[in-house]
Amino acid sequence: MTIKPTHLDETGAAYMVDVGTKPATQRRAVASGRITMSSEALEAIRSGNAPKGDVLSTARIAGIMAAKRTSDLIPLCHPLALTKVSIDFAWEANGIAVTATATTTGPTGVEMETLTAASVALLTLYDMAKALDRAMVLGNIRVLEKSGGRSGDWRAE
Repeated sequence: MTIKPTHLDETGAAYMVDVGTKPATQRRAVASGRITMSSEALEAIRSGNAPKGDVLSTARIAGIMAAKRTSDLIPLCHPLALTKVSIDFAWEANGIAVTATATTTGPTGVEMETLTAASVALLTLYDMAKALDRAMVLGNIRVLEKSGGRSGDWRAE
């Protein structure tokens, strides 16, 4: 089975796909990731005693800002008028889980925006707590679900 690349023209040059003729539909995507860290770093964040201040609020704002700037970071992504971006955190035994959700009404999906938001929120958690634990590990960044568009709804198993 041969797959024709969607972002390369007949000469092999990269280009941005024209989504102008696609119908605008309600789009939503959710992505997540995790950061593991020492119990000392986790407790400092949980108790609000991290050296750089309010770690979770800063990471939340960074994730939202990142979603809005995805097309500036990922070369062939379309700029989207996002209608909502949320960043949620969940405490885990050895770290923090981040979940990013984004919505828009438009001709293309928001998976890249949620992946970018989750990634930057995780990077910000690292930056805000690196004085406490430089061995933190970021990982498991993935799309959990998406809805809308021609391909319909999808959910990770």
